[in-house]
Amino acid sequence: MKSNVYTRTGDNGTTSLVGGTRIAKNNIRLEAYGTVDELNSWLGLLDSSTAIPPEQHQVLTNAMHRLFDIGSALATEAESTWQPAPMPDSVVEHLEATIDSLDANLPRHNRFILPGGHPDAARANIARAVARRAERNIISLADTAPVQTNILRYINRLSDYLFVLSRAINIYNNRHEIFWEKSC
Repeated sequence: MKSNVYTRTGDNGTTSLVGGTRIAKNNIRLEAYGTVDELNSWLGLLDSSTAIPPEQHQVLTNAMHRLFDIGSALATEAESTWQPAPMPDSVVEHLEATIDSLDANLPRHNRFILPGGHPDAARANIARAVARRAERNIISLADTAPVQTNILRYINRLSDYLFVLSRAINIYNNRHEIFWEKSC
């Protein structure tokens, strides 16, 4: 009996969009939603940690749901009969409020912070960098296909959240933040 996991339809290097069009697996659309999927995996790893401030687990879970929404939207061609619901402003605003609340409890500084300290702070910074790559890929996709404005806003804010979360993880675990020291 054949598994439902594989279809063999992508063995030639193509995949289907929501709507049925087949595209190359290195198409910018697939790069965009594939990077969002990678970001979601990093958030799942962070969410599995006991080293993050407890109230941040729900924020990460919510973000993982939103990233699935975003991936679905990016995988849907404009001509598809099914279209995802637009991402409301309130989703971005809620993430901004979370950033503000978390940041208000962190020490002030005016220096660049290197990734590191606690291993989960480093993982949050990897996720932040992946979010920035997802943002660049989505911007490239927007040059050729419609992309909801709030998708870009959300990914941008999520990278900000992950930076603040990395700092909070270090503080929560009594780890020193590592500040950049200019060598040139």
